[in-house]
Amino acid sequence: MSEIAGQTGLRAGATAVVNESYSFACMRCGHGWEQSYEIEHHTDAAGHEFVLYVADGKVVPSPLSKPECHNCDSHVVRIMRPGRVASARDAAHRPHRVPPPAGPVEVPTADAETGTAAGEEQREHHHWHLSDLLHPFQRKAS
Repeated sequence: MSEIAGQTGLRAGATAVVNESYSFACMRCGHGWEQSYEIEHHTDAAGHEFVLYVADGKVVPSPLSKPECHNCDSHVVRIMRPGRVASARDAAHRPHRVPPPAGPVEVPTADAETGTAAGEEQREHHHWHLSDLLHPFQRKAS
């Protein structure tokens, strides 16, 4: 997620700049986006270290402290590694394989596999009745 930049591009007193990217997904409205940040490490006059997050050339609050959805202003936002939103969008636009239409399935029997005509005749003449299926569940009167 992070990459330390060389000493080029340092701004006004920054001692180091780290580039980080994140993917975000709003758990309220489903909006997803990605953002890259330059994280500038600074030292104040008292010697305390602090960082500034810079996105698109502007100083912004840390995306890790209280991210906000740009679509619905919700703060219920999931933060993920970079590329997650792009891969989900790519998957949504891929053509899906269309499954074959559903229909009745014929299960071959032992007689049908051997190809005997008698087996096919027997299968055609046997008719199942509801009472045949319910027979194991019926209790005998005593």
